[in-house]
Order: sequence, then structure tokens, then C-alpha cells
Amino acid sequence: MNESAPPEHQASEPARSGGSSLRERLVDTGVALVDAEGAAALSLREIARRAGVSHGAPRRYFPTHLELLSAIARRGFTDLGARVAGTLAQADADPRARITALARVYLDFAARHRGMYELMFRHDLLESDRFGLRETSLPLFGVLVELIAAVRPEAEPAVVAGALWANLHGVAQLWGWGSLQLATGSEAVDPLLTAVLDAHLGPVAR
Repeated sequence: MNESAPPEHQASEPARSGGSSLRERLVDTGVALVDAEGAAALSLREIARRAGVSHGAPRRYFPTHLELLSAIARRGFTDLGARVAGTLAQADADPRARITALARVYLDFAARHRGMYELMFRHDLLESDRFGLRETSLPLFGVLVELIAAVRPEAEPAVVAGALWANLHGVAQLWGWGSLQLATGSEAVDPLLTAVLDAHLGPVAR
């Protein structure tokens, strides 16, 4: 038993560790931890300590550290997908306006949930595809492809969508590191977003 866990949690662990309740509690704890302290804080021992269970408890549901991290990252993809769906449900019908709205949600999520964003796109998690992480992200990419097909029907929509996504991902990462603010002398991300969209979709007709 982890001696640093509060006594009340130590006493209640056997009663709470059955079924999915402990599994969900571990993931919930990981989600809160990555938002507060970043992906580097997500050790099995620390997640167990904050969940109030023994350090070996996570391995009952997540035999490897990678599996627990994948379950936490899946929550991030689910959250991002829900945010995009909610935004698009209220967005203008114009495809370009919808792409702009989607891109803003993406960049906002990356800025507000830096640790989760970095975890979601860790190569080892996506490569292992534990808990279907790649499949979880593909529907969002599919939405982008459909919107680009409406804006640029003459192009290869998936290729343009991939290039646009890569550009947005670069903006999100470099903005998070402070590099773009230093290089451009700007504290506003919107001009960069406009330039990215113009580069891939063409400038807006005046």
C-alpha cells in the first residue's frame, strides 16, 4: 500500500477497486494531472497516489504504463471531437467558415490543454494504437476532408487536409513554446491562422 495515500482511501480501496469504477477513477485522475502538470507528471505511481490507491493498483486494469497513457489520451480526443462537433453545430453553413471554426477550436484546445495535447500526439501512443487512438482521431480528420472538398473540389481533399492539419499542428506547438510570438513579434494567433488558411484554401474573395 502506498503509505502516502490518505488513510480513508487506503481503507476504502478494496471496496472500490472492483468493476470499472477504479479504472475510470485512474483515468479521471490522469486527465486532471496532465492538465495541471503536463504529460511528464503521468507516472503510474503518481496517478495511483492521487487516486488514493496502492501503486500496484493501476496494473490490474492497465498492464503497462502505455495503456494507461493511451486511455487518458483517448479522453483528450473524445473531448476535442465533442468541442468541434458543438462548434460546427452552431457555425455558419459556409464550408470555409466551418474550417475556420474547426481550426480555432483546435488551436484553442492546444493552448488551454497543453499537456493533454502533447500526450494525444505522442508517436509511441499513436503507433501502438492502444484503445484505438488512431481510429478516435480519424473522424475529426474526415470532417476536415469533407469541408475542404467543398472549398477546393479540384484538389486532392485528403492531401490538402493533411497539409493544413500539419500546419495547424506546427502553429499549436510553436505557439505553445513561445517561438512564434518571439519570431513574429505578435501576441495574437489570428493573423497566423488567416495566413495558414489562405495558403491552403486560397485567399478569401474580396
